[in-house]
Amino acid sequence: MMRARHRVVAAAVLLVTAQVTACSTCQGLTPVSISSPTASPSWRQAAPASVPPPPAPFLAAVPAPTFPGTPGRTGLAGSPRILPGKLTHTLDGLLVRYGGGRTAVSVHDLTTGRRYRYHRALQLPMASISKVSILTALLLDTRWRELGDQARADARHMIRFGDDGAADRLYERIGLEQGLASANRRLGLKRTHTPGGRCAAPNCWGATQSTAEDQVRLVRALATGKSPLAPAERRRVLGLMERVTPGQKWGISAGACENDQVSLKNGWLRHASNGRWVVVSAGLIRGHGHDYAVAVLTEDSPSMSAGIAKVEGVAARVMEAFRGEQGCEPDAN
Repeated sequence: MMRARHRVVAAAVLLVTAQVTACSTCQGLTPVSISSPTASPSWRQAAPASVPPPPAPFLAAVPAPTFPGTPGRTGLAGSPRILPGKLTHTLDGLLVRYGGGRTAVSVHDLTTGRRYRYHRALQLPMASISKVSILTALLLDTRWRELGDQARADARHMIRFGDDGAADRLYERIGLEQGLASANRRLGLKRTHTPGGRCAAPNCWGATQSTAEDQVRLVRALATGKSPLAPAERRRVLGLMERVTPGQKWGISAGACENDQVSLKNGWLRHASNGRWVVVSAGLIRGHGHDYAVAVLTEDSPSMSAGIAKVEGVAARVMEAFRGEQGCEPDAN
C-alpha cells in the first residue's frame, strides 16, 4: 500500500498569506502564497488568511476504492493495463465525497506509455504552477550558467519557496504573457493561455488557464529528450522542483511510494467572488522503474485545506491504479 506522504499541512496553514492582483483580466481571483521562514523578504504580504484544516472525519469518510485495473499484469515490470471507464467511475464517486467542484487529471507513464485523462479539455487557473512555465521560458532563451546572480536567485526562490516577487521579476524578463505564449508554442502546449495586459501587481501569470494534459506535456518536456530544452536546463528545473520547501511538498506526492523521487510544483488561489478555492499540483514521480508525469487540477473547494485533501486523494487513487496489486512493493522480476 503506498504511503500518502505529506498529508494536509496543518503547520503550513499557519504560514498562509493573501495577495490580490490588479490584472484587468484577472478580476475575482485572489492568489495566496505560503511563505517560508527563509523566503525572500521582497514578498508583498497582506493580512493572514485563515484556512481551517478539514474536519477530522473528512478524509476517513472516503473509502479505499476497488482497483480499476485488470487482474492480469501486462507491460514493463508487470504494469497493469488501465481501464479508463472504471477509473473514471472511481474518481466520479470519490469526488462526490469530496464535495464536488471541477477537477481535471492527467497521468502519463513515461516508461510504458500508459496514459489516463479525466476531463482532458477542462481549463483551470494555474496559480503558482505557472512559475514552472516562467522558468522554462527563461531557460529556453538563456542557459542557467549565462544568467546573472539575481536571476538565478529569483529562479531558486520562485520554485523552491513560491516567491511571487521573484516570479514577477522573471515574468517581466521573459516578456510577460507574450514570452509565455512563445514558450508554450515551442513546448506544444496548445490549451494554455495567459491573460494579457500589465498588472499593478504583475502576478497575472497566476490566472493562466491550462489543462491537466498540457501540464503533463510540460513535465514530459522536462523529463525526456523530446524537448526543446537542453538536458542541463531540464535537470536544473526538476532539481529545484524536487527541493521545494517542506511545507509545500503536499499534492501529487500523495501518490508516491516511500523512496520515490518527487519533483513538483503546487498552486492555490481563492476566488474573491465566491470565496471558493483553486488548488492544483503537477510534477514528476520517479521510482520503482517508472517515471510518471502527473497533474491534478481542482476548483471550487470550500477551503484551501479541503482542496489539498481532494488533490491528494485523487493522486493517491490514480497512482494505485497505475501500480496495481503490487503497489509499492519491489518488483519481483
